[in-house]
Amino acid sequence: QVQLVESGGGSVQAGGSLRLSCVASGFTGGSYCMGWFRQAPGKEREGVAIIDSHGTTSYADSVKGRFTISNDIAKNTVHLQMNSLIPGDTAMYYCAAGPGFACSVYYDMSYWGKGTLVTISS
Repeated sequence: QVQLVESGGGSVQAGGSLRLSCVASGFTGGSYCMGWFRQAPGKEREGVAIIDSHGTTSYADSVKGRFTISNDIAKNTVHLQMNSLIPGDTAMYYCAAGPGFACSVYYDMSYWGKGTLVTISS
């Protein structure tokens, strides 16, 4: 059973930075995509950034140039560095994973973490 545990959420002012991390356990091998989705109150969940086990990345247009996703394959960990944060980035951020490669932010992930809250004040 794959389990995902997020950390790093919090509250910062607009223009600030946060770094989210997600540690995965239970992978049985093969190529996986891991990444971050978010859901703001009253809005649908959206993909933010995805990376596969070969390092191929995909970003939502709204975060390109501000967010960077990276992974540490040996530690089954993925990070999301979020810079130049804006109030519109306020949401619950979920780590997700699933078998695949070159996954887009629209990929249908199989496994989900419980989420970490990110709040950006103006």
